[in-house]
Amino acid sequence: MPPSSPDGTIGERPALARGAGQHVLVVAGEPELAELLTTTLELAGYRISLADTGAEALARAMENRFDLVVLDATLPDLAGLGRERRPPAAHRPPVLFLTAYDSLDRLVPELGLGEKDYVTKPFRVAEVLTRMQVLLRGRYRGPRRDGALAYRDLVLDDARCQARRGTRALDLTPAEYRLLRHLLVNAHGVLSKEQIGRYVWGDFRGGNAIEQLVSRLRRKVDRETPALIHTRRGFGYWLGSADGEA
Repeated sequence: MPPSSPDGTIGERPALARGAGQHVLVVAGEPELAELLTTTLELAGYRISLADTGAEALARAMENRFDLVVLDATLPDLAGLGRERRPPAAHRPPVLFLTAYDSLDRLVPELGLGEKDYVTKPFRVAEVLTRMQVLLRGRYRGPRRDGALAYRDLVLDDARCQARRGTRALDLTPAEYRLLRHLLVNAHGVLSKEQIGRYVWGDFRGGNAIEQLVSRLRRKVDRETPALIHTRRGFGYWLGSADGEA
């Protein structure tokens, strides 16, 4: 994907990740930031609702189902918010934090939202759109088995951080587990090396780091047949059955 312009404008619109009408709640107290996000995300194909405080965001999340929340983590009223009231589990959307910090460890968890990611301020619009797309695609709606993610005889249990193929447990490192989860959530979709690197490590890894990671994971997952992890040369990697059947 070509980089966006340094000022974060949307001059290279064909290269930017786009939405498909998903409903996004933007939570921003600064009028300039709210206007930038609202205009940009609407142009990118999202439906936008706006809140300017954490309390208003929580009230909206209790009453409506959003596909994603984009939240300015510097809002002053976030601390302690939502400890008594949380959206029902089925209504908890993923959240993209906009933060001045370079770590999720310092971000408030009190809103009771779903899967989390972040970009640091000042941010580039292209990065915001890419991270939104990753979070939205991460909302797995495929087959499950006893509450765990599943594809044929491959099962990934996030509650226990365990994976198995058939009856065989897979002894995975954290990086291998994250890669397998990313491939499974996006089954039959090709993931580029850049997408994989940013999901697994939070940044792009050059050289042969990703090839080595994929190779190690393949040796563990694909002892049985059919092989589930494949290479699309020149594009990336994908998980699925070569015959196209789930």
